[in-house]
Amino acid sequence: MPQMNREELQQLLQKEFPQSEVVVEDVGPCRSVVRIPIGERHLRPGGTVSGPTMMLLADTAMYVAILGELGPMLLAVTTNLNINFMHKPAAGCDLIGECSLLKVGKRLAVGEVSIHSEGHPELVAHVTSTYSLPPR
Repeated sequence: MPQMNREELQQLLQKEFPQSEVVVEDVGPCRSVVRIPIGERHLRPGGTVSGPTMMLLADTAMYVAILGELGPMLLAVTTNLNINFMHKPAAGCDLIGECSLLKVGKRLAVGEVSIHSEGHPELVAHVTSTYSLPPR
């Protein structure tokens, strides 16, 4: 059972990161699903979603999964994020990030995020990330 549910996590994001457009779709044991509604501001030349938008989505998916698992640990921070861009995302579709935490230790959490365009099965990006966790 997650320490924080979807509604609590969405409220926390709105309070602590009011600039964020990311929506928490689902959270469960060691996992999360988040969405970012794609608009003109997220596109780069060539009509594709920008890399920074995908990185934001992946980083938020990790943060949400960690907080869902451990509770409101606001000072958890990214120490590494590696992204592989696989396919061109669809410009007119929201992006969905699905995170799976691979290990949650005392000081570090490691996970991976798969990103795809809504309604399209192909992976647009694959991300691995490590977070530093504050003392509990």
